[in-house]
Amino acid sequence: MNMYVGNLNTARKIEISPFRVVEPKASISVIGLGYVGAVSLACLSSLGHRVVGADIDEKKVDSIAWGNSPIHEDRLSELLTRGVAEDLLSATTNLPRAVRETDVTFVSVGTPTSADGGCDTRAIEAVAKGIGEALAQKEAFHVVVLRCSVPPGTTLEVMKPIIERHSGKVAGVDFGIGFNPEFLREGTAVADFHEPPKTVIGVTDEKTADVLSKIYEPVDRSPIVTTVEVAELVKYVDNVWHASKVCFANEVGRLCKPMGIDSHAVMDIFVQDTKLNLSPYYLKPGFAFGGSCLPKEVRAVSHLAKTLGVELPMIDALMPSNQKQIDQAVDLVERTGAKKVAVLGVAFKPGTDDLRESPTLELIAELKAKGVEVTAYDPAIEPGPHISQQFEYMRYAAPHLKDVVEDLPVFLKETPGDAIEEADAIIVSQKIPELRSVLKSKKEDAAIVDLVRITAPLPASSDYTGIGW
Repeated sequence: MNMYVGNLNTARKIEISPFRVVEPKASISVIGLGYVGAVSLACLSSLGHRVVGADIDEKKVDSIAWGNSPIHEDRLSELLTRGVAEDLLSATTNLPRAVRETDVTFVSVGTPTSADGGCDTRAIEAVAKGIGEALAQKEAFHVVVLRCSVPPGTTLEVMKPIIERHSGKVAGVDFGIGFNPEFLREGTAVADFHEPPKTVIGVTDEKTADVLSKIYEPVDRSPIVTTVEVAELVKYVDNVWHASKVCFANEVGRLCKPMGIDSHAVMDIFVQDTKLNLSPYYLKPGFAFGGSCLPKEVRAVSHLAKTLGVELPMIDALMPSNQKQIDQAVDLVERTGAKKVAVLGVAFKPGTDDLRESPTLELIAELKAKGVEVTAYDPAIEPGPHISQQFEYMRYAAPHLKDVVEDLPVFLKETPGDAIEEADAIIVSQKIPELRSVLKSKKEDAAIVDLVRITAPLPASSDYTGIGW
């Protein structure tokens, strides 16, 4: 029996019998430990890879190094704890060391909206420099994979030249480079990683494609291998489509309401056509879209089109249409005459503590500006420094939300009962089943403004109103 003994970075095969050859799993560094990075780190370790997470935030690094999740995400803490216990997972603030000690590097740093509405790539540029300096000290072929949402051309025209300049090496020859978009939904990210809707690998060389295909083989044996530019744009197109679906359904709701037509009855029929209409996901009239991806990607594609001199009127109309849904919610609350309002659900969707560009924050800001007293409840949000940190991500996109984000710990209540106790109107902005029973304990004359269709069938009450039904 032949056994290999040597450096993990140069090891490719171990012969354990004359009949079978087993390749060792690639060791992987993950740069940037936000939502995508933390989930990727934990899930890759669960597949048996040795993983090293790197971030400039010492608190995130310390948390993950102890096996604790820095964010609220189903099953993430469990996988991090297991990875640390099995000695497969570690974290550091030393980016060059993380790169030097691994075979593959995933880059998942933030790409927020820039001051001009485009994509801020400064974090990518800074990381690329560190990766290049680390590769200058390595002999083995190393694969660098960008996973951030970026305009086409960023991987090869921004990241690659910086790595080549600081490493003195050539992409495709001395190191591999690729783009591997993620399709993880916050709240179900771990499950999505293990059962992906698709796996897209954008590369310029076959060796990089082979390395990445082997990494994803346990969860997807048929990855889609394409060019880097196509992979970059697929990520944008996916999220712009999701944003389009939300706006489309909400416009149907706004059209149906004044005619007394049940918008959900209309859309329930519409989504039965799975051959042409693709999928029912997102296609329900409700509240505005938000989060770290959809608003940012819509702005980025509009910005990209402008730089190319291309007119995209529908995409340009998505953000105004989304704002109309927020305006409609404000109008519905104003019609109740309420002076004290409780908001049930503050994050952009249930199952996450992500406040980035949450439309509910916009709603709260507009109500407070009109002199309405607001209380709120969200089961996933705990007051702390991470709330103000999230505002930094959207400082250019939503600077007017600064005061609301800073005041959130003051008006956020520990229980939904505390939030609605004195409310004249209750806004339901997240579809959380347990809230149905809480609503029964409201003040007798308190109105309910439903943004998510929390109950079915609908209550036959003058105190209840839905945003699109």
